[in-house]
Amino acid sequence: MLEIKKLRKNFGKKEVLKGIDITIKDGEIIGIIGPSGCGKSTFLRSINMLEKPTSGEIILDDNVIDEKDNLNDLRRHIGMVFQQFNLFNNMTVLDNITLAPVKQKLMKKDEAKKEAIKLLKKIDLEDKKDNYPRELSGGQRQRIAIIRALLMKPEIMLFDEPTSALDPEMIGEVTALMREIAKDGMTMLIVSHEMSFIKSFCTRVIFMDEGKIIEEGTSEDIFDHPKDSRVKTFLSKVKNI
Repeated sequence: MLEIKKLRKNFGKKEVLKGIDITIKDGEIIGIIGPSGCGKSTFLRSINMLEKPTSGEIILDDNVIDEKDNLNDLRRHIGMVFQQFNLFNNMTVLDNITLAPVKQKLMKKDEAKKEAIKLLKKIDLEDKKDNYPRELSGGQRQRIAIIRALLMKPEIMLFDEPTSALDPEMIGEVTALMREIAKDGMTMLIVSHEMSFIKSFCTRVIFMDEGKIIEEGTSEDIFDHPKDSRVKTFLSKVKNI
């Protein structure tokens, strides 16, 4: 279980997160929506300390996380997938996937390669293991980034706009993989502007604006019966949901 208590984040004098409180149970799939600049990505990045919170608590399985902890260990438990893939262009697909678990001594090199190839087979990309990221499509690169995070065997996966850099066909490839991961009970937090995907996929949706959670509930609650006027206005401008 992940608990966020009174989470605040300032960049200089600008307060980006203004006291976030939320509890996420194991296996939940949380969609995070709201206007650009409302703090969604900062919220995700604060959870695994890519951004150091100004104040508040992040509690994973009853353990309070802070900057004094081993952050590599933290990020093994909380994996993250970024909008721009963050693959190393000078390394092959296989080396990209196996680098972290080998470097952090979670697996020996042969074991990591075996596990990586198993995951590549699952997404029909085993034949790309010796390719470089520049030789792949955007959808392929994002799926590689996802299984790279999975090889660390995290408890929670954070997705920050995982499909925004992709064309419609590639979006389908990535969301299909995310649905497969969900079948195994993975806890997920997803920031996305793909409203139809959030509505159909997430077990709970939170709407953020100006650094706060304005409303939360089931997908049906938020998309079909929103209560707050800001949520209603936002959704009224979104098509195809």
